[in-house]
Amino acid sequence: MTFGQAISAGFANITNFEGRASRPAFWWWALLIFIIDVVAGTLFGRGGGFMSFIFTIVWIVLALATIAVGCRRLHDTGRSGWWQLLFLLCGIGGIVTIIFWVQPGTAGANKYGPPPAE
Repeated sequence: MTFGQAISAGFANITNFEGRASRPAFWWWALLIFIIDVVAGTLFGRGGGFMSFIFTIVWIVLALATIAVGCRRLHDTGRSGWWQLLFLLCGIGGIVTIIFWVQPGTAGANKYGPPPAE
C-alpha cells in the first residue's frame, strides 16, 4: 500500500470501526498525522483566532479517523479496538498499544473479517 492509497483509505473509512487495516495503511496514516501536526504547529502555533478554530475542527476529524484506523489495525492482530483505551494510561499503556500496532496481522480471516488488501 502506498502513502496515497493509505490516506485515501483513511478518509474513505473515517467512521468505519469494522474490518481490518494493514500495518502499512496504519503507519502511513500515522505519518500523515505527524506531518500535519508539525506543519500546523509551525504555522499556527498555539495562538488563538480563526485559524486556531479551523485547526481544532480539522484535528477533531483527523482524531476520529485515527481512532478508526487504529481500531481496524488492532482487529488485524486479532484484538478488539477497545485496547486503544490503554493509550489513556500514562506511560505503559501507550507502549503496549504501540506494540500491538507493530505486530503482524493474523494470517487469513479472523473474527473481524478477511485480511486487508495490500
